[in-house]
Amino acid sequence: MSAIAKKELREYFFSPIGYVILGVMLLLFGFFYSQVLFSQTTDLIPYIYNMLLSWIMVILIPLITMRTFSEEIRTKSDQGLLTAPVGVFSIVFGKFLAAFLMFAISLTATLIPAVIITFFSSPDWPRILCTYIGVLLCGIALIAIGVFISSLTQSQIVAAIATFGISMLLMLIGNLGNNVSASLQNVLNWISFQSRFQPFSNGILNIGSLVYFVSVAAVFLFLTARKLESRRWN
Repeated sequence: MSAIAKKELREYFFSPIGYVILGVMLLLFGFFYSQVLFSQTTDLIPYIYNMLLSWIMVILIPLITMRTFSEEIRTKSDQGLLTAPVGVFSIVFGKFLAAFLMFAISLTATLIPAVIITFFSSPDWPRILCTYIGVLLCGIALIAIGVFISSLTQSQIVAAIATFGISMLLMLIGNLGNNVSASLQNVLNWISFQSRFQPFSNGILNIGSLVYFVSVAAVFLFLTARKLESRRWN
């Protein structure tokens, strides 16, 4: 598992994808942090993480996950991987771990401007870090979904678009039921990633949301393993 994760993580940086993701994250955060400096207030920092990260990851995570299995299916190299003396779940979790580490590295880099601002101001670090944890947890679920979708197609573009569409739906689903019954609205809010993420952006470490995101990730990793298992015997 660790060997697969290391190999996949190296490949992110042997191709432009890893550098594009890091570059986009840092460019956008550099711009928004400059607005914090011009406004002379650090109250905007949690807002940046709440609004910007929650939507940037919907765009960047499909780019991270689109190649996890799609490229190997296209080049038929997945056959060698599936016949190797490695458990299916180890393959799936190794690829998932590499994608998550790529996302976590990109996310950690965005904390650099906040650290610099600390030298001459007092950002609300508990709220920033709680929001950061929420983004990581939401990312775990979206990455698992992206890895599963990548295992269904040999086209990276199709995998990226499908992951983007499903991620957007999961983020916005709580806003789609304004004209429905209260009970259905509660169900949609329960499913909504944005609703689950909101407590973290307010500085609250919500255990229910933590369990929800981890459970979603576990379900889609299980489905991915079953998909690979069926391909191994075909």
